[in-house]
Amino acid sequence: MRLDILNHGYSRGTKMLFAMIRLFSRQPVPDAAKLVFYRPDFYGTLAKKFTHEAMRGPSAWSVADRELMAAYVSKVNNSAFCISAHTATAGQAYADGSRVAAVLDDLDSAPVDEPLRATLRILGKLTQEGTVTAEDMQAALAAGASPQQLKDALAVCASFNTTNRLADTFGFAQLTPEAFEAGAKYLLKRGYQ
Repeated sequence: MRLDILNHGYSRGTKMLFAMIRLFSRQPVPDAAKLVFYRPDFYGTLAKKFTHEAMRGPSAWSVADRELMAAYVSKVNNSAFCISAHTATAGQAYADGSRVAAVLDDLDSAPVDEPLRATLRILGKLTQEGTVTAEDMQAALAAGASPQQLKDALAVCASFNTTNRLADTFGFAQLTPEAFEAGAKYLLKRGYQ
């Protein structure tokens, strides 16, 4: 059930910003953007900062890798809006949508490096079961992921487990493929600020 709250309660300045987004992008404002502007003091400001740092801050993982992690966590959570949004963004970042589709279809046979594959396994297990073991972490380290890469990946996982749940709770509207592609272009240019 979609919560109507995302359609109301914005300041005049925010309403003008949304109008500008619609005008220049020729696309509707995604509910993800509406959510961070609704009660920014309670959620939006901190969420944007945390997500931007996880997705665009310094890391040995590329932006494309982190967008793939977001898509993968979203797939494990079966969060339709976030799967579409981050599949589009990862596909543009890699300039290879088939690679992203392959990971989401079958991680074991997908054309990715072993450190990333092992890390995605950890993120999937943590998302699905709520826990990982020391053995899981050791396997990722043995596959070539560094301790810092695992820490960075866990930040992506935390951000998108939260975002997925909010997207599903608020009933984020699915967009057209063109709108997801436009949103991906924006995220790659501006990040999550």
